[in-house]
Amino acid sequence: MTYADRTVENPDGDAPATRANPAPSTAPATAEPAHLEEPHTIATARSTKDRVLVLARWVLIVVVVAAASWQVVRQWDDVSVALTRVHPLTAILSFGLVLAGLVAGTLSWQTLLDDMGPKVGVARGGQVCLVGQLGKYVPGSVWAYLLQMELGRQYGIARARVFATSLFAAGIGVVASLVLGLGALPLLLSDQRDLLWLFVLLPVGLVCLHPKVMTWMASLVFRVLRKPPLDHMLRRRVVARSFAWALASYVCFGLHLWLLANSIVDPGVEMILLCAGTIAIGMTAGLFAVVLPSGVGVREAIIVAAFATLMSTGEATALALGSRMLFTMGDLAIAGAATALAVLARRRFVDVDPTAADVARPVAG
Repeated sequence: MTYADRTVENPDGDAPATRANPAPSTAPATAEPAHLEEPHTIATARSTKDRVLVLARWVLIVVVVAAASWQVVRQWDDVSVALTRVHPLTAILSFGLVLAGLVAGTLSWQTLLDDMGPKVGVARGGQVCLVGQLGKYVPGSVWAYLLQMELGRQYGIARARVFATSLFAAGIGVVASLVLGLGALPLLLSDQRDLLWLFVLLPVGLVCLHPKVMTWMASLVFRVLRKPPLDHMLRRRVVARSFAWALASYVCFGLHLWLLANSIVDPGVEMILLCAGTIAIGMTAGLFAVVLPSGVGVREAIIVAAFATLMSTGEATALALGSRMLFTMGDLAIAGAATALAVLARRRFVDVDPTAADVARPVAG
């Protein structure tokens, strides 16, 4: 295949757009009407628009990273007290489990993205998902979706496709968290009855996981955004794989919490399921607290309630803050790693095929 025949995804829709060298015209040249704009004027206007959009994206990214970093600085005094009781090896293992859970969650998202259009690749998909999800540290649930759509746009991925992927991944994550949250039902029945309404979403979510229903919802999203609908039905194995990765993500987060708790008290192996269910329900409840950055406070309240019978309220609070600290550090670390991986992959791609430089270059508009 020559460069002239390369096919890339149309950023404004999921239909591929083929780049081909135009055939030489044999028609005689005619003078341009005087009222038409000069080509250099149009190019200058587009260049200015592109620069403004790129600048706006970077400003948004800086704001998001600053907000996430502020969470670390603001909590440091309280968290440092709890971390002094945690063995360094335990802290490292717990942090590693946070990273593993974030990777699993990203693979759940990536599985859906690749089934709704041309494959993007883990490096670029990871950057879009992981850097974009830092938007959760800015109050308002919309920022993560907007940032992911703009990052996807840089790689020529349609905004509608990224938006639908993020919605579906969030829905699958909610269902997976509620399945694991069944292990925390005794806690909810005794101390957190106001969260039992979340389980009303479980049967609805299970129905929505059917490929036909998900395909219909995806096409509906595309139609609302005036984009072409999906040209195929989402496959069962794709939905199942995405769900399995989401479950694995929450299991890793539960083990992370259990390891931290094990440094303060002896929770016992039987508490692993409760830890997984607790943090899963906490993260899902935080998802609905749209005015709070990353659901801060909601997850911590549920963790404190879960461990109130095993340790003092102060110790449980320190445990919750320590977990939040490791999650924030993990979000920043893995987003940075994903960005570096995407840059290396792009350079390697251009080095192997220099003629594809403009295909690898991010789309600006």
